[in-house]
Amino acid sequence: MKVAIITGSNGLVGSESVKYFSKSFDKIIGIDNDYRKFFFGKTASTNWLKKHLLNNVANYEHFDVDICDKKSIKRIFSKYNKDTKLIIHTAAQPSHDWAAKNPILDFEVNTYGTLNLLEATREYSKNAVFIFTSTNKVYGDRPNQFNFKETKTRYDIVEKKYLSGFDEELSIDNSKHSVFGCSKLSADIYVQEYGKYFNMNTGVFRGGCLTGPMHSGAELHGFLSYLVKCNLQKEKYKIFGYKGKQVRDNIHSSDLISMFNFYYKNPSKGEIFNCGGGIKNNCSIIEAINIIESITNIKMKYKILKNNRIGDHIWYITDYSKFKKKYPSWDQKYTLKETLAEIIENIHL
Repeated sequence: MKVAIITGSNGLVGSESVKYFSKSFDKIIGIDNDYRKFFFGKTASTNWLKKHLLNNVANYEHFDVDICDKKSIKRIFSKYNKDTKLIIHTAAQPSHDWAAKNPILDFEVNTYGTLNLLEATREYSKNAVFIFTSTNKVYGDRPNQFNFKETKTRYDIVEKKYLSGFDEELSIDNSKHSVFGCSKLSADIYVQEYGKYFNMNTGVFRGGCLTGPMHSGAELHGFLSYLVKCNLQKEKYKIFGYKGKQVRDNIHSSDLISMFNFYYKNPSKGEIFNCGGGIKNNCSIIEAINIIESITNIKMKYKILKNNRIGDHIWYITDYSKFKKKYPSWDQKYTLKETLAEIIENIHL
C-alpha cells in the first residue's frame, strides 16, 4: 500500500495536495485541527473543506490532531510506517501579525510542530519524501534593502541582478524577519538539516503568495482570497502602507502542487526552492484591485493606512529558475487573471 500524509489538509495547499495525490496513492491521511479558526476567527474556519474532502475523496482519512501532539503524531506514523511514501507539511501559524501577539504558540506550531513531524518521519518512514511549505519571510526585510522606483500603480526594483526576482542566494542574515519569519526560518533549517545530516529526502519550498479558490482568506492571511471576499461582500479592505503599491507574485495552488509532484518523483537531500508566480504573475495591491473590479464590475471599497506592517516587503517577486533548471518540464498553467477569475467564481463566503 502507498500512503501520503498531509498536514494542514483542510487548508489551501493541503486540500489541493489531497485531491491531486489521491489519484496516485492508495490512501491519503489528512491531519488538521482547524487551528485557522482559532487564529483568525470563525469566518476563516476550514471545516467546510474537511467535509468537502471527506465527501468527495474516497481514499481520504482525516485526523483532528495537533501537529505538536507527539503521541498522536507517533500513533499515526507508526500505523502506516514504511507504507508512507510522501509527507507534505503545510500546517502552520501563517500570519506575522498574529505571531507577534503570541510568539510562544507561533514557535510551538511552526518550529516544534515541524520538528515533531521530522522525527516521526525519521523513526517510521525514513525513506519517504518530506515536503515543507516554507515562506519568503525567511529572508526577512532583506528584499527592502535595495533600490526601487515608484510608478503610478506599483514599485519596481532597480538592481539589474534582481530584475527576474529573488533567488535562493538572497541572504537570510542582517534583516528584520518578524516573529513569524523566525519560527518558519527555524523550521526551514531543520528540514534542510534532516536531509543533509540524516540523509533524508527533504525539500523546502519557500513560497511567495500562494493562492486559489480553496483559500479561507482572512485579513491577516490570504491576500487575494480576502481581497475578493471584501469586493464581493462590499466591505472595506485595509491596505497597510506603501500607498498600496507593494508588489507580490502569486502562484495558483495547483501549480505549486505540480512542483511538489516533480520533486516527489526525483527528490534530493535538504534542497531549497523559491516558489511563486515570478515575473509572469505578479501585481501590486492596487493592480489586483483593478483586475478584480474588471471581472466583478463591483467598485472596491478600500482605505490605505499610513503605516506598513513591520518587516513587510515593498517588492517581492520569486526567481524560480533553480527549480526550473532541475525540472525543465514544469511550468505554470494559470495566469494571474485566470487565478483571480477562478477565485471569484468559486470562493467560499
